[in-house]
Amino acid sequence: MAKVLIIGGGICGLGTALLLARDGHEVTVLERDADPLPASPQDAWEMWARKGVAQFRQPHNFMPGFRLIPEKELPDVREALCRAGASRLDMLHPLPPVFTDQSPRPIDDKLWTYTARRPAGEWVFADAARNEPRVTLRRGIQATGLLTAGSAMGAGIPHVVGVRTAGGEEFRADLVIDATGRRSKSPEWLRAIGARPPHEEQEDCGFTYYSRYFRGTQPQRIGPVMTPLGTISALTLPGDNGTWSVTVFGAAGDLPLKNLRFAAKWTNTVRACPLQAHWLDGEPITDILPMSGIVDRYRRFVVGGLPVATGFVCVADAWACTNPSAGRGLTVGLLHALQLRDVLQDLADDARA
Repeated sequence: MAKVLIIGGGICGLGTALLLARDGHEVTVLERDADPLPASPQDAWEMWARKGVAQFRQPHNFMPGFRLIPEKELPDVREALCRAGASRLDMLHPLPPVFTDQSPRPIDDKLWTYTARRPAGEWVFADAARNEPRVTLRRGIQATGLLTAGSAMGAGIPHVVGVRTAGGEEFRADLVIDATGRRSKSPEWLRAIGARPPHEEQEDCGFTYYSRYFRGTQPQRIGPVMTPLGTISALTLPGDNGTWSVTVFGAAGDLPLKNLRFAAKWTNTVRACPLQAHWLDGEPITDILPMSGIVDRYRRFVVGGLPVATGFVCVADAWACTNPSAGRGLTVGLLHALQLRDVLQDLADDARA
């Protein structure tokens, strides 16, 4: 069994920790943000400061693919998500009228999910990690660089054996996993140890979110989760414990749309959307929450058939962060964690693999 160090204590970092720990590995998670875990999922929304996660209070959706992984691999986490007040979201109902044949299909049972606000969802994973015997979670510790020891392959490929922190500590491990998300510094860390740069492609998604949360009696869905409406799109998502979010987004360069940051303009816009207007019939619990600068990025750490370093891997958004309007990020992150767990079962002693 390996000694594993995970940098980043978000949902994907914690999910990776749980999967690896329950497979017998000893896992330490280093999280930059110092705030301790609040007492409850509701407290997480009200008072948890997660400055390292820019989208912490932006709309999140646990897609059906995400739901299926804890259901099979981490059933206690799925049950805890339900106890935390997660909502059930059926992606198929109602189907748009373009589908003339709306009869059931065998796959339909896979196309629903539980969903919650990001703070509540992360609280569930953090609580599970806190109670997992083989997981040690250290908050308030910022990794600043990688430690190396020779090469496991030659050819000038450094072998990572741990990390150095802002406080001057050194944490050593058989495997270091970067789960720090969209703000990952892994290319800089690799450059500093003399590694070749990873292959990277990225593009700004080119749009801005304007979101607001509500509480009350959850609205009945009469349209798709996301509806294109000319130059804007509307996104309506249930949250947890009688909450939901409404988002309007459009091109970042569309100057008139910047007025959506004002509550009156935003409300008038949503009120004019016939399938979404009734989602305003609740108590607002936030101001308008804008977010832009959303990057779609892909990295590859095997270049020319050789890894840029051994002893080090990236998962989730640190490897590839996708257009968030598709809601794929958390699902992709847990799929990474599953593949990594399976590789370690057979190849934990093979640095190249």
